[in-house]
Amino acid sequence: MEALYGSHWILTLLLAIPLVGAVACVAGGEGRARWTALLTTLLVLALSLPLFWTFRIGTAEFQNAVSLPWIERWGIRYAIGMDGISLLMILLTTVIMPISIAGSFSYIKTKERAFYASMLVLMTGMLGVFVALDLFLFYVFWEIMLIPMYLIIGIWGGKRRIYSAVKFFLFTAAGSLLMLVAIVVLVYLHQQQTGVSSFVYADLIQTSIAPGLQLLLFAAFGLAFAIKVPLFPFHTWLPDAHVEAPTAGSVILAGILLKMGVYGFLRFAMPLFPVAATSLPVIGTIVLLGLVGIIYAAWVAAVQPDAKKLIAYTSVAHLGFVMVGLFALNSQGVSGAILQMVNHGISTGALFLLVGMIYERRHTRLIADFGGLAKVMPFFAFALTVVALSSIGLPGTNGFVGEFLILVGAFQRYPLVAVLATTGVVFAAAYMLPMVQRIILNPLTQEENRELDDLNARERWILWPLLALILLIGVFPQPFLDRMSASVDGLIENVQTRRLPSQASRGPDLGANELRLAPTGERAIPEPDPDGGVGP
Repeated sequence: MEALYGSHWILTLLLAIPLVGAVACVAGGEGRARWTALLTTLLVLALSLPLFWTFRIGTAEFQNAVSLPWIERWGIRYAIGMDGISLLMILLTTVIMPISIAGSFSYIKTKERAFYASMLVLMTGMLGVFVALDLFLFYVFWEIMLIPMYLIIGIWGGKRRIYSAVKFFLFTAAGSLLMLVAIVVLVYLHQQQTGVSSFVYADLIQTSIAPGLQLLLFAAFGLAFAIKVPLFPFHTWLPDAHVEAPTAGSVILAGILLKMGVYGFLRFAMPLFPVAATSLPVIGTIVLLGLVGIIYAAWVAAVQPDAKKLIAYTSVAHLGFVMVGLFALNSQGVSGAILQMVNHGISTGALFLLVGMIYERRHTRLIADFGGLAKVMPFFAFALTVVALSSIGLPGTNGFVGEFLILVGAFQRYPLVAVLATTGVVFAAAYMLPMVQRIILNPLTQEENRELDDLNARERWILWPLLALILLIGVFPQPFLDRMSASVDGLIENVQTRRLPSQASRGPDLGANELRLAPTGERAIPEPDPDGGVGP
């Protein structure tokens, strides 16, 4: 185990196994595709879990890192690695995926081989985004995961699936193209200054960029990431995509894909363009949009008659909290934002699963069509209550820890924003608790509801891991915070020490921080300089 988890091969395996599984799904029969996909994702989960306890706490360097030549003429390399931030995103992905696959067994009835193969290709794309340390490789993975999600919504979605899939694709592709232009400009600047063409993150972070150009490049990256978050007012694709997507698609959208926007800000936009990222107009704009998203989405969610659409708008509110914490640029705010990404993936993913389970029984998502389900579906009622309380941030659940850290960090930076953002917690209770009451506690009047069966064994096994994580992180969050703390501190130090134009113009001082040679001779990722050189 030490040989495997101390090398880069474990990350390569995590990327390769889903692709092999996708081929097996296509080659096998329709009836076997679901089991092939489930076993593949469970294998990836089993391989990824040891990363949590073998991770070296207290260091911000990229672990399990490798950099191998790919397209040498252009300076493109197969460069991957993980730090404490990407570790949690990797594990969130590997936990959510088998749950999503298992949740599709009774929902997906047509073109099963194509569906499960798309899910596995999507898994490789998402994991690749979280481990890529070459901007060309990152862009390839960013685009790879767009195609299978477009197919998942467009083929297996609801009545307006084509409209929603096209809207999702156009929004995401538009932002991605601007990001590609910015990547090319960044590589060109690096080549002009060094004479070497490179897309490697560790090289590009050394590029000196004038403050005005930094602002333009940050805007190009930031638009792509803001659409994916989604930050208000770029959120309009999300409710449609959530409502029309099959249950598994909604779970993955909420649980993983939205986190890629925030991760993009953390990993690329802020470290590459620190002057722009810490400028008052940028911080003020992003924090204001995050705050508007918190309040606006809560009000819109409160009047939704469709349970799935209500939950979709909660994602806009929760990710608004995350962006406010992220741009507080202090340890509490950034740590809370990362932890809240994990918490949102767990809680909102569980909410979409629960709505999907009752939709399969009643073929309706209208809240008014339910009532009194606690009498006929007691386990469903229990799970819905726990997950809803987690979503509104009840102390003792995971949602409370993340939101508390975000508000503490935000209060240190901009107290008024933190106070206004706190109202979002109240609004969350105002839209989530009435929905729960109307579904499970109102009088059992409709005859169709009296005949509903409680969740079966498969559905309970799907929910138990999520319920356990809700309570585990809520009661004992320290192991998760420990693993991200050094990477968060390194990120903040890197951005803050390079935010002055005089420092940005000459690039970061690497000092003795040189490229290491791995035992096999690969070009490895540089270790971070404790004085603020190359950080996460």
